[in-house]
Amino acid sequence: MPKAGESSSVQSPKHVTATHDEEDASSLISDDTQQQGVKRIEAISQTWTHSSLIAAYVGIFLLACCTSLEVQTTSNLTVYATSAFAEHSLVATVLVVQGVVNAVVKPPMAKIANVFGRLEAFAFSIFIYVIGYIQMAASNSVKTFASAQIFYSAGSTGLQILVQIFIADTSDLLNRALFSSLPDVPFLFTVWAGPPIADSILARTTWRWGYGLWSIVLPLAFLPLALPLYLNVRRAAKFDVLSPSSTQHQSLGRGLKRFWYDLDVMGLLLLSAAISLVLLPLTLAATATSKWHNGSIIAMLVVGGVCLVAFPVWESNPRLAPHPFLSLRLLRNRTVLAGCALGFFYFAVFYTSIQPYFSSYLQVVHSNSVTAAGHIVLTFTFTSTVTSVVVSLLIKYTRHYKYYITAGGCIYLLGVGLMIRYRSQSASTAQIVGTQIVVGIGGGMINVPAQLGVQASVEHADVAAATAVFLTILEIGGAVGTAVSGAVWTGNLLPKLQEYLPPAAQGDAKAIFGNLTLAKGYAAASPEKVAIDRSYQETMDILLVIAACFCAPLIPLSLLMRNYRLDTIDQRVKGKVIGTDQARPGATRDGEDEGLAEDSRQKSWLRRILR
Repeated sequence: MPKAGESSSVQSPKHVTATHDEEDASSLISDDTQQQGVKRIEAISQTWTHSSLIAAYVGIFLLACCTSLEVQTTSNLTVYATSAFAEHSLVATVLVVQGVVNAVVKPPMAKIANVFGRLEAFAFSIFIYVIGYIQMAASNSVKTFASAQIFYSAGSTGLQILVQIFIADTSDLLNRALFSSLPDVPFLFTVWAGPPIADSILARTTWRWGYGLWSIVLPLAFLPLALPLYLNVRRAAKFDVLSPSSTQHQSLGRGLKRFWYDLDVMGLLLLSAAISLVLLPLTLAATATSKWHNGSIIAMLVVGGVCLVAFPVWESNPRLAPHPFLSLRLLRNRTVLAGCALGFFYFAVFYTSIQPYFSSYLQVVHSNSVTAAGHIVLTFTFTSTVTSVVVSLLIKYTRHYKYYITAGGCIYLLGVGLMIRYRSQSASTAQIVGTQIVVGIGGGMINVPAQLGVQASVEHADVAAATAVFLTILEIGGAVGTAVSGAVWTGNLLPKLQEYLPPAAQGDAKAIFGNLTLAKGYAAASPEKVAIDRSYQETMDILLVIAACFCAPLIPLSLLMRNYRLDTIDQRVKGKVIGTDQARPGATRDGEDEGLAEDSRQKSWLRRILR
């Protein structure tokens, strides 16, 4: 297995000789390995001033405040939106659509940022984000509501990846973990504000306004970030450090062909089709009339499987994909692969144990209000945010990241085990909250350090792609977890309701299954309520066992990541960044010289793994 630094020696696709029949594809791709957006941000970074960087980060924080408050509010409204259409059980399908879009949008958004520029990609994300808000507020069926997730999730996940790319552009590795946690800081207070806002919206108006109001608030919140970005682009142009666009003086046809190669359109389409057509049937089959005998579901799985096989074939051909989303350099990087796999299982656990049905479980089995259930669910978010900030500070001063991931994996697994023991009908609120705190501490020690490790293992030209890959696999893990949750929920809850409900209420089983408000409405200790609580509890028990299975690989995967000494790494970032402007004397891109010397001193197999 080559070292992370060795992956940079892989031959660039631009060196591959193209045939005449391929219409000289090499002439349609970038003239070097760095695409236009990367060149632009490196040129713009040379003109950043301290005041403009501070203004940009203040803008990021304000935008994060807006989006985090929106998430904490609308996450409590989804079950009521689907219940309004008598389809509460399809909340998992809605979230699978979100997860699929979250996964497939990150690569093209990173590509757009690399090809067109950071400001342009930010503006595009805000635009489609607002369209999603408007469509959800106006939806009149669960199908329309689910389709709105395409725009909503595309915009939200676009902002997420772009913020992380911007932070990677403007910070060194020692400070990056800390600044990567900046967008999470608002969760420290929005987790408590979101549920009461959702409760107030439901009490005074309809769930539709809970989505519609953000179409006004979000563009206003973006202005403090857009202004310094725009002014710095103007400043870079004034000082003539921006290279002219390589698409100038090209015909429309050649320009479209160039963007086809630069954006890797076919690769992204194959990835999108593979993820969506494999995951969606998992939740849809359980509610389909003929279940797995439904022809359309089987067809989706077959086509999705074909696309899943075709995707790596396409990406590995330098003539078909000269600028692939899944770069060969990344595929040969042990830390990238281990970090991405770790992120996959981390999110899969979250979306089988906490989302999407934990809030419904609390409201039905423990008779919690929307606000109380929201606060309990969001204890994880609050705890993980605090932990990630603390760990980011420790990384800055210890200059290592790997130890925290391994410790976090152990604590995360412990927390899931405690959930199995204490998430029960007889458990107190303190016990349930306690398990959320333990899992939150473990989660906060995994996510940001794992992303940092992936970024540290590549050069600056690959940071956007590596970040996109990591966050994409993260979302795929979430989509898989949500799909499994939906399949388990729809495949178990209704049969259990039909089995446990008293004969007089047997005919209401489907209505109770599809409407959270109805499931909550029965009197305590009534035969119907006892049957409903038992059905919910047994279904939740199954989900928690699956979550524990997903959690098991985290520890061995953390040991596979290289333990870079972050202050020895030079990613060759050009321009002004937060932290050191120059690499330390004797530093290499991946600390390779120091790593070889250290390896010669470490003889035992255990010390080699921990290295």
